Amino acid sequence: MGIISLEQKDRLLWLGRYSERVYTTIRLFFMAYDSFIDDLNITYEELCRQLDIPDVYGSKKEFCKKYAFDEEDVNSIFSNLNRAYDNAIVLREELGTETLSYIQLAIYDMNKAKISKAPLIELQKVKDNILAFWGIADDVIASDKVRNIIKTGKRIERVDIYARLKRPREDLKREVDRLVPRIAKSGLDYDKDKVENIKRLVEETEIDYYKIVKEVESIL
Repeated sequence: MGIISLEQKDRLLWLGRYSERVYTTIRLFFMAYDSFIDDLNITYEELCRQLDIPDVYGSKKEFCKKYAFDEEDVNSIFSNLNRAYDNAIVLREELGTETLSYIQLAIYDMNKAKISKAPLIELQKVKDNILAFWGIADDVIASDKVRNIIKTGKRIERVDIYARLKRPREDLKREVDRLVPRIAKSGLDYDKDKVENIKRLVEETEIDYYKIVKEVESIL
């Protein structure tokens, strides 16, 4: 692939971000679901606060139902998967049919999970299809530029979520170390000073997670 338009770059970036958001929030949802059932310390209200989404649920039961599957909830896992699909379908030529098919399979399994009596089983399949999407993208997509933009979006999103969740330093630093070379290869117009600031912030004795979120969200 030769020149990539600004619209294509934006869609590739957000395909990376939304697919990562689905993957990571499903993993988070699994942990939270177990905690809610066992009445452990984590609450759905705290999770909403960490993810910076409004509490429109009213109870943990409604949260488990709507946050995962309500397509009218713009913050739900299903809504984010739909946005990944919306970008992917427009990028069919860049991605290839086989790569796109795994996003389509994820949609199929999410619809099954929505009506299932054992939704976590189907959600695991959604997560597996996202992993397969990333893997086949590496294997099938010929353009380094396309792959690097998708992966840049993926890494930006993961650093953002990990910082919001105040993950341990080693987790956050690992993702920043993965982001730095990837964004440099992406061909995107990014703020190198913000990259350096993020690298510095994850090394500080007291990590300012809010600053990391602010910097990574304005890196492009």
